[in-house]
Amino acid sequence: MAEFKDLFQSADWKTEKHVPVIEAGDKVKKGEAFKIIVTVGKEIAHPNKTEHHIRWIDVYFHPKDEKFPYQIGRAEFSAHCESAQGPDTGTVYTHPELTLSFKTEKPGTIYASSYCNIHGLWQSVKDITLE
Repeated sequence: MAEFKDLFQSADWKTEKHVPVIEAGDKVKKGEAFKIIVTVGKEIAHPNKTEHHIRWIDVYFHPKDEKFPYQIGRAEFSAHCESAQGPDTGTVYTHPELTLSFKTEKPGTIYASSYCNIHGLWQSVKDITLE
């Protein structure tokens, strides 16, 4: 049986993008809030249809030399063009993007994960240093 950590993928295919892209500065000011944007399908749009979509994005921060990471954000996406008339007949779509701000007293690593209802779990990481 595979361990949960082994179910995460991090290498995208040529025609579809699933890996969450983390946009944040490489260096941030200690104790000052800074913005993070996490998007799935930034370069090549991910299908956003009833039968194929991104359900959620989770973001964690793991401060250097601490045992556990902190969950700093989560977004769930629930409109995928479904309607009472059936799949892909609606007019409302959510875009898989999460914007948040946080501050830290330590450098560390941002972890972002996302879930595609067809292709499973995806992850990416970004290290943050302090000025």
